[in-house]
Amino acid sequence: MTDLYTRINKDDAVLLLVDHQTGLISSLVRDYGVDEFKNNVTALADTAKFFDIPVILTTSFENGPNGPLMQEVTDLHPNAPKIARPGQINAWDNEDFVKAIEATGRKQLIIAGVVTDVCVAFPTLSALNAGYEVFVVTDASGTTSKQVADAALSRMAHGGAQLMNWFSVASELQRDWRNDVEGFGNLLANHLPSYQNVIGSYLSAQKDLNEK
Repeated sequence: MTDLYTRINKDDAVLLLVDHQTGLISSLVRDYGVDEFKNNVTALADTAKFFDIPVILTTSFENGPNGPLMQEVTDLHPNAPKIARPGQINAWDNEDFVKAIEATGRKQLIIAGVVTDVCVAFPTLSALNAGYEVFVVTDASGTTSKQVADAALSRMAHGGAQLMNWFSVASELQRDWRNDVEGFGNLLANHLPSYQNVIGSYLSAQKDLNEK
């Protein structure tokens, strides 16, 4: 029987960020507000940094209207491989992109990108065919409408991909609060404004205990 719950293993996962380019985000992402979407993408990139998960970046026509990658992402991962695709729509069709993934030796792919129905769906389905486990981060992937996103996510799920959001990715990697309460709490608080109250209360309580 196939396991119904396959967890992300931080020692076997790699994060793929596909075409999070400023021109594409501003012109094509309509299922999220721009600020919310950029925060979700940054939170996912920050999660990878916190858990020391390798990141691979790729762009399409970066010097044209698609624009450069989000600065927040490149600031967090300045040394990540960046594959500038010369024309391939499906990143999996780019030999350098696939080689960069293979070089990590990891078999779990966490993927997000713009747009969900093309730049995420196509490499996701290709990677599943190639034998990888794929975790699609829905709120760090955007497209032209919610209806389009829903259809693309359904297609990927039926193909075997697991659908998650950045918060569930972070929580599954953390496993247990006791692994690093303050570090993990600060990661969440930095990207979930409402969570700042939770971590603030915890730090205040800890301070009171230490002073007694």
